[in-house]
This record gives sequence, C-alpha cells and structure tokens, in this order.
Amino acid sequence: MGGIGGCIALIVVGAILTFASDWKMESVNLDVAGLIMMAAGGIGLAVYASVLKRRRAAALPVVDQTPRDGL
Repeated sequence: MGGIGGCIALIVVGAILTFASDWKMESVNLDVAGLIMMAAGGIGLAVYASVLKRRRAAALPVVDQTPRDGL
C-alpha cells in the first residue's frame, strides 16, 4: 500500500481502532496502536505531498526555439 490511498487507509484504520472500538487485548493496547497508525499515515501524507510537489516543480515546459526560415 503506497501513496495517498495507503496513508489515508492508515489514518482511517487507526482512528477506528482508537475511537470506535471497545476491544480489549491483554498484550496490545489498541488505543496506542491506533494513534501510531494515525501518526504514520499523517507523516506518510506529508512526505508524499512534499515529494509530489518537488516532482511537479521540476517539470518545465519544452519550448521549441529552432529558427524557421520558410515563414
């Protein structure tokens, strides 16, 4: 899972585990696991957006500057 969809999925699943579930497990605190997943999704979105912004800024338009004698 990569990209924006994967990051949003991490945030959604983390929010469900943290706020909407009432499961109790002895070995895993689901509230903390959900918070970690939401943080990882938020960091992933920030990194993906910065890489995407940098990639779009590097694409410059191509200008044809060859002389045309016939016009």
